[in-house]
Amino acid sequence: MTLKKRISLLFIVDSLIVWFSIYIGYFILNPFTNVFMNETLLISAITIQIAHHVIAWRYGLYRKEWAYASIGELKSIFKAVTWTIIVVFAVQLIVTQNVYVRALLLTWMLHILLIGGSRLSWRLMRDTLTKHNGDATTRTMIIGAGEAGTMIVRQVLNNPEAGMKPILFVDDDQTKNGLEIFGLQVYGDKARIPELVKDNDIEKIVIAIPSLGKRELADLMKICVDTGIRTQTIPRIEDLMTGKVSVNDMQDVKIEDLLGRDEIELDLKAIADKLTNKTILVTGAGGSIGSEICRQVSEFRPKRLILLGHGESSIYNIDMELRQKVSPDTEIIPIIADVKDRNRIFDIVSKHKPDVMYHAAAHKHVPLMEANPMEAVKNNIFGTKNVAEAADTFGVPYFVMISTDKAVNPPNVMGATKRFAEMIVQNLAKKSETKFAAVRFGNVLGSRGSVVPLFKKQIAKGGPITVTDPEMTRYFMTIPEASRLVIQAGTLAAGGEVFVLDMGEPVKIVDLAKNLIKLSGFNEGEIGIEFSGIRPGEKLFEELLNENERQSEYVFPKIFVGKAEPISELEMEYVMGKLLDMGNEEMKDTLVGLANRKVAKWKGKFTMA
Repeated sequence: MTLKKRISLLFIVDSLIVWFSIYIGYFILNPFTNVFMNETLLISAITIQIAHHVIAWRYGLYRKEWAYASIGELKSIFKAVTWTIIVVFAVQLIVTQNVYVRALLLTWMLHILLIGGSRLSWRLMRDTLTKHNGDATTRTMIIGAGEAGTMIVRQVLNNPEAGMKPILFVDDDQTKNGLEIFGLQVYGDKARIPELVKDNDIEKIVIAIPSLGKRELADLMKICVDTGIRTQTIPRIEDLMTGKVSVNDMQDVKIEDLLGRDEIELDLKAIADKLTNKTILVTGAGGSIGSEICRQVSEFRPKRLILLGHGESSIYNIDMELRQKVSPDTEIIPIIADVKDRNRIFDIVSKHKPDVMYHAAAHKHVPLMEANPMEAVKNNIFGTKNVAEAADTFGVPYFVMISTDKAVNPPNVMGATKRFAEMIVQNLAKKSETKFAAVRFGNVLGSRGSVVPLFKKQIAKGGPITVTDPEMTRYFMTIPEASRLVIQAGTLAAGGEVFVLDMGEPVKIVDLAKNLIKLSGFNEGEIGIEFSGIRPGEKLFEELLNENERQSEYVFPKIFVGKAEPISELEMEYVMGKLLDMGNEEMKDTLVGLANRKVAKWKGKFTMA
């Protein structure tokens, strides 16, 4: 029906209701009089007719979509009818000086009842049709019977295309326990979720409590995920209310949601002072961490953002992505270069003179580096030396190196080369005007080569998931979380620090695998887990600091400084002069011994503590 026809129909219906209300109201009070011969009543009827249409138009009663009517629309009807009766009262008082108070009150009640009924009948018809058409939709449990949860149910009932059929609410608010909202019963204990899922054949769970903290939300998600039922969370409540998103934009629970860490509060002013209108260079800019650092940095409107990387495709991708979103004031400069090429790195730093450098380029895969120690040495040690010394030579104010928890007591080449790279940066900090710092963190969820993408591929193939050891644990962070803390740590650098990021409690890899299986809609009977044994160079658990480096006080929320001591410059220069001439096994022994400070004597040249 067109808007014009719709308005005409409502105009006719309202006109009939107006005449009916006033004459029936007067007739009920005066059943033995001829209401059609009453002059005051006729004037009142004409007045109420005119007043109603004018005021109804003012309150939008002819333009509202009554199939979606709610409390707001009822308020509009109440106001429009009340003002109409007030106008009639005034006309009776002034023109006829004969006011029918009881008749007007009865007319007011009939008017509201009939106008409201005529409008809400549209809603009732639509709800009936929606219910009829929704018999085959997904049976859904809504967790949270507050504003967000009820809004979700309302949207679902008004939107058959959402494909959901709300069955019940779960809410820990005991004042709501046992109540019904939109015809759905509220159950008051989240511990009953598994039982309620089973008893009501629930096929989907929607968590609609945006006020929950990350830790509480993660605990709730864990209960839901353990049921094996698909679990989703709602968008931000303000986006739902403003119509920016709908119930169709719900997100599946992701593995990183189960970490349950609170949002990181950054010192935005300090970061802006370091980055805004400055030249920033990121090595390894196409990698998982490097590219996210570029995204985070770009939000602070740097003058230039230099994307340096060895992989052509990855640099192209981050370059194209940033050009779509960054301010026109920021110049994006993609550069294909290898940190092992000392002359090329020096030329780049000399030409662009960055204000801040983030060094994220590195080889990071433990088993691969065990098999290829020379490449680990060239990239992680000599590459870091080239980039750091270029920063020192050309007076770059700040230099932040991305390190790893695997640099702590490393039994493997990758960790040892990263610890050696930390020591290069620390030694330079002693004599340089550049403020050098290193930042350690653990495994990054979703980064290239991490266990999560591997497990997902194994699940997609029908399993099994391969886990090295049932007791193996790792620290995990999300890519944005790690990148934000790296940027924040850079603002705290005074020179020579090894910043360590608080990553919460370590996670068992086997638990991670089990959660991924459930989040993928399977159970362990469908996707098995096999234990393959610890690979060369791997540790059963990782550490953030060794005993000699521990320092309890935070320098910033979730950031503290380790007391990591470098080896002497004499030791470093001597070892670096010999590394590339060593065989693989001698190279491994030397690097691991130096990193752990456990070699009593090396080649008779010096003694180590």
